[in-house]
Amino acid sequence: GLVIDGRTLEHVLHDSLQNIFLELTQKCRAVVCCQATPLQKSVLVKLVRSKLKAMTLAVGDGANDVSMIQVADIGVGISGQEGMQAVMASDFAISQFRHLRKLLLVHGHWCYTRLTNMVLYYFYKNVTYVNLLFWYQFFCGFSGTSMTDYWILILFNLLFTSVPPIIYGVLDKDVSAEILMKLPQLYTM
Repeated sequence: GLVIDGRTLEHVLHDSLQNIFLELTQKCRAVVCCQATPLQKSVLVKLVRSKLKAMTLAVGDGANDVSMIQVADIGVGISGQEGMQAVMASDFAISQFRHLRKLLLVHGHWCYTRLTNMVLYYFYKNVTYVNLLFWYQFFCGFSGTSMTDYWILILFNLLFTSVPPIIYGVLDKDVSAEILMKLPQLYTM
């Protein structure tokens, strides 16, 4: 691991040392920056996002972490003694730092699988409906007549095809929480 303080970080964030610093950080399992200013935190996250093309996660618990949380791809705020500013600026909020593991490994996995399956469902639904309309035009001789009643067209997305994604989004859990916590390797998939 690498521990770097705010004064050293100020020198590292200059253009001449950025690439060397990023090479060093890539060889470490963990990098901890302590006593950094809010501006240094946000610049560091921007640097990692732009130079390494990596997805960034910022975790903070106070007002001094807001800029870092907003710059990151995913921001997690910890509600605590320093107030609620970090929670208000974040994408996700947790009560204690120890809940971060479950947020990433369990809920992150479930959210990813639900979103990917929902996108596939909407592609399937729209391709099916457009394909039906396309072949109907051959049947009616491209006259422009409507195949279905206008109320059915209006209610198609609202009622007929909205129930499966809602049920799937709420109930689907491809792997149990216990297995996801025991096997963090599943997160990389």
